[in-house]
Amino acid sequence: MTSPPLYLASASPRRREILDQLGIPHQVLHVPAPEGEDEPQWPGEAAADYVRRTAREKAERAVRWLADPDRPEGLPSPGEALILAADTTVILDGEVLGKPRDLADAASMLARLSGRPHHVHTAVALAAHGRILESLSVSEVQFTRLSPHDIQAYCATGEPLGKAGAYGIQGRAGRFVQHLSGSYTGVMGLPAYEIAELLKQARDNP
Repeated sequence: MTSPPLYLASASPRRREILDQLGIPHQVLHVPAPEGEDEPQWPGEAAADYVRRTAREKAERAVRWLADPDRPEGLPSPGEALILAADTTVILDGEVLGKPRDLADAASMLARLSGRPHHVHTAVALAAHGRILESLSVSEVQFTRLSPHDIQAYCATGEPLGKAGAYGIQGRAGRFVQHLSGSYTGVMGLPAYEIAELLKQARDNP
């Protein structure tokens, strides 16, 4: 029996790179973004709950889109594919540090992270055979102390934009990381171990 194809409900090149490194064939699914605020956090919602909910909602939205009879030609129905979604967030003192609005916001986030440990949560959700399988990777990252020049120089590269917590560990910010406890690929945006386990679970228990 042939395994159903995997579709990644994310345009992140970092997530594609991780799947490529793992040797997992996949295609990108360009699901239309919902209207309104991008991934809002509910009032009173804990940061850990927020990241899980967001990943699950991304997978559910992809399933609904594929179930639409007006979906683009050539795409499978939800029952003919595995759909992988993920969400990554940086958490400092219980607060979610999302994607910076601009470089000034990025500089503010980096100043807060300077010399302190923080947590990176990456939740993954795999829609498979009418159910959604979920997993969560939690890592602790210790930043070195950053000088104003360090922050200014990094922001000048434009790299902080579009990244949770205003940094990408796989890029120039890698030199800021004094210690990492957890999953490097999880901090990048797609935890390798958790992905492999979810895919195994989906394919062993269709």
